[in-house]
Amino acid sequence: MAAPEERDPLTETPEAAVEGEESKTFKDLGVTDVLCEACDQLGWAKPTKIQIEAIPLALQGRDIIGLAETGSGKTGAFALPILNALLETPQRLFALVLTPTRELAFQISEQFEALGSSIGVQCAVIVGGIDSMSQSLALAKKPHIVIATPGRLIDHLENTKGFNLRALKYLVMDEADRILNMDFETEVDKILKVIPRDRKTFLFSATMTKKVQKLQRAALKNPVKCAVSSKYQTVEKLQQYYLFIPSKFKDTYLVYILNELAGNSFMIFCSTCNNTQRTALLLRNLGFTAIPLHGQMSQSKRLGSLNKFKAKARSILLATDVASRGLDIPHVDVVVNLDIPTHSKDYIHRVGRTARAGRSGKAITFVTQYDVELFQRIEHLIGKKLPVFPTQDDEVMMLTERVSEAQRFARMELREHGEKKKRARGDAGDDDDAEGALGVRNKVAGGRVKKRKGR
Repeated sequence: MAAPEERDPLTETPEAAVEGEESKTFKDLGVTDVLCEACDQLGWAKPTKIQIEAIPLALQGRDIIGLAETGSGKTGAFALPILNALLETPQRLFALVLTPTRELAFQISEQFEALGSSIGVQCAVIVGGIDSMSQSLALAKKPHIVIATPGRLIDHLENTKGFNLRALKYLVMDEADRILNMDFETEVDKILKVIPRDRKTFLFSATMTKKVQKLQRAALKNPVKCAVSSKYQTVEKLQQYYLFIPSKFKDTYLVYILNELAGNSFMIFCSTCNNTQRTALLLRNLGFTAIPLHGQMSQSKRLGSLNKFKAKARSILLATDVASRGLDIPHVDVVVNLDIPTHSKDYIHRVGRTARAGRSGKAITFVTQYDVELFQRIEHLIGKKLPVFPTQDDEVMMLTERVSEAQRFARMELREHGEKKKRARGDAGDDDDAEGALGVRNKVAGGRVKKRKGR
């Protein structure tokens, strides 16, 4: 291929050109027929803005920096060009995709497999929290695409016999800003040293930070920048509200909102693993089908939680920021920020879990007396003043007694769970998602305390 002409190291694609491209199809972008059919089967009627900008350039063999808001179809923007190139020159260990979280790795793998199902594409997901031996076996089969978190990949590069990426043709760093924020810098440097310099690199990120710029200089050659949204913004169809409440009534207002908007599916974001678990137990004691997702759960439980929520077997997912990036759960109706995010940019990612792919959605952020400054930063970042979510305070206060009883039970359950762990009785069974969801009440009445049922 002829070398691309010399130009400014970071050429931006003109925004104006995108305007007339609304009616473009994947075929117009240069995607091969068999992949166009796969897009049809997935229900991708027409390419998104980032896909319109990035795919033709990627097919020309350019390195790309893709800046796009969450939920904008970034995975398709790098998966289609890679599969297109793989069809032209079939090869094992063809592409590596680095992602910050395990769940995102599985999701990207699903999309690659769905798009490449008719051409027999094989993927391996290499993430922590899962048995290394089975991953080594998967790598020994030399899949076409490896999707990995940086830490576990380094592990295999150093310890798995016969596994190397010396023939790699494509490197993708998805959610690059988050990979670097999670202090994977040294791992990424190690990976860049052991893969060929002569490769195509795609760097996708929702935000352009100083660390990402540094990485871009180290890893990309003469890249083109495809920026779909230059300023931080949330999707137009997202209705955003805030609630200013005393810190001690957070749980009560949460229960009120869940009742008011009953019938919707919710993602509730908490700042710590402990608070996520506690709130899940609290809601379960009140009869809600709530399920937690946080970093202290085993990988199989995390995937289990996610799958139950995706399959609509649970209507409320409580999560830490482990779930704020990239996860595409089509049917989230309402996002609640129970704890306000410390970094304003995380707000964009959290609320981006709803109103995806043209649907509408709601986001409600709880602001206590301690969060005013953080909230003002968020409003400044998104460039708009948020309206108050309407509540009937007297109705909220009627819930306090039931909520405080449920809080007490949740605390007891957490304590029990902690003691079980200390006594090393193995994993506390179904505690992460007790199917019966009846909580401590039964335990107190008929379980550990008074063993009536055992007689």
